[in-house]
Amino acid sequence: MTERRTFSRRRLLTSAGAAGAAGLGVGTTTGALAHSAASDNGPALTALGSTAVPFFGAHQPGITTPMQAQGHLVAFDLAPGAGRREAAALMRRWSTLAAELMAGGTPETDTGVARDAGPASLTVTFGFGHHFFDATGLTGDRPDALAPLPRFSADALDPARSDGDLWIQVGADDGLVAFNALRALQRAGAETAAVRWHMSGFNRSPGATARPMTTRNLMGQVDGTNNPQPSDADFDRRIFVPGDDGTWMASGSYVVVRRIRMLLDDWETRSLDEQERVIGRRKSDGAPLTGGEETTPVDLDATNGDGSAVVAADAHIRVTAPDTNGGAAMLRRPFSYHDGFREDGAPDAGLLFLAWQADPSRGFVTVQRKLDRGDALSEFIRHEASALFAVPGGAAEGEYVGQALLEG
Repeated sequence: MTERRTFSRRRLLTSAGAAGAAGLGVGTTTGALAHSAASDNGPALTALGSTAVPFFGAHQPGITTPMQAQGHLVAFDLAPGAGRREAAALMRRWSTLAAELMAGGTPETDTGVARDAGPASLTVTFGFGHHFFDATGLTGDRPDALAPLPRFSADALDPARSDGDLWIQVGADDGLVAFNALRALQRAGAETAAVRWHMSGFNRSPGATARPMTTRNLMGQVDGTNNPQPSDADFDRRIFVPGDDGTWMASGSYVVVRRIRMLLDDWETRSLDEQERVIGRRKSDGAPLTGGEETTPVDLDATNGDGSAVVAADAHIRVTAPDTNGGAAMLRRPFSYHDGFREDGAPDAGLLFLAWQADPSRGFVTVQRKLDRGDALSEFIRHEASALFAVPGGAAEGEYVGQALLEG
């Protein structure tokens, strides 16, 4: 593959290997990137377009990467007769392709959809579902943490839009870049894996606000304030399988995917006071009803003059608080979605909920069981699809994601 063919579309003079070796950081551009964008056939790309995220590393991209403006979630089922060998070949193809696209490269089969764009913070993340291990004859290597999620009372799940053998998350700050990667990956796997379901989502675009802010969901609420932060002393313990775990999942994570429809027609008729009582936070700035700013800790013991709790017993913020769930925590990194309008005119819209954790039974399941017992927000949402995937650790240069499992 020539350098011109690999990089002419995006006018970048780096490769996936170079990006990994240089440790190109999220939200940054190197001097070489900036210079090449300015001097090779055109003006410089904006910071948004030229930002590249490294594919290679201890963890896969798209987990702690800042939330992107566009996202695609797609699950595949292995084709009949496809087993371990075919899955290994597929993961090698997909990893090679993802590394090239994330570095701003142009594959031989590129269709030109994202021509002239930079990598735009593109990330590609891979995961394995419960049945993948049966199909590949690796049931003995299936982690206990990948046990099917329990049923919850509010579930109204569509099996056709749930589960899957393989899972890919694509994120980018440009819609065409995200679609181009999705299409390239789907085509590269067509002979080995068939699409089971696909969901598209979006977030606020970088630079749309005067300063970086926690995103809002389609209910208008600030969403993600209490997320664990990489700077937390126990962040890695909560989100990632230990790197010295000794299994193929070392440095990996588990992601719960839920399609949650919001009953916006009902929600939007409620008063501001009622909406804030349901959540337990001010809608204007995300601060807890007990006062302060968005990041001010919630005082769950605060009471009103009549002795009633400021934050109601069934307020979402109280029910989900780590202090009320034995310290259970997960990294929420969702996308909003809108899939048109239903027959009754209501928007088919809501949240593509993604929760990352080292152990789903101690993260998502613990919290969701608590929500199941009494969450004021449950009246306004419907869980319509669900999946759980084991997301291996990142690949080193020259390796592919899942190699320790498929060749171990």
